[in-house]
Amino acid sequence: MTDENARHKEKMQKIKAARDRIMATKTEEKGLIIVNTGTGKGKSSSAFGMIMRCIAHGMPCAVVQFIKGSRATGERDFLQTHFPDACRFHVSGEGFTWETQDRERDIAKAEAGWELARDLIRDDKNRMVVLDEINIALRNDYLDIDAVVDFLLSEKPTMTHVVLTGRNAKPELIEAADLVTDMTLVKHPFRDGVKAQAGVEF
Repeated sequence: MTDENARHKEKMQKIKAARDRIMATKTEEKGLIIVNTGTGKGKSSSAFGMIMRCIAHGMPCAVVQFIKGSRATGERDFLQTHFPDACRFHVSGEGFTWETQDRERDIAKAEAGWELARDLIRDDKNRMVVLDEINIALRNDYLDIDAVVDFLLSEKPTMTHVVLTGRNAKPELIEAADLVTDMTLVKHPFRDGVKAQAGVEF
């Protein structure tokens, strides 16, 4: 063994020992409130990645899409075609708010989606429920942020994970969450005139 490799091995052994000590203190297991927000791409993509993991582990799950809905998406078609029993998929939106241009209708759709979401979350057979783009509905005050946070903190079953996606997550939601990721925009082809593309954005 070379001196360099020996030094590397010694360093890794110390790191492993430290990591083992840390991991020994992590014993709690619970359903998480997870928020994916920020201006960068990947908020919904991350949530659907977790849905794939749940399905692989035999964990029933559900999705409620807010705002989106006017056009088909790859994730919706995939889940409804291949895993309809493992993941219930519901669309409560009719498209982006600048396309619908009807606040009262947007509010009614968001409220219907939230009512359905509450039922899915209360059903403790669902180990994960994704509320895709609900942060947009909350940002636009289509839903009452205090009511949403209160429900998540008081009525969510102990072992159920709830993932909330969308830009501009409200501070109250961030405070209540167990895990928050802010997707930071560094570079996006949209700025160079490249439109949203199948397999990447939808």
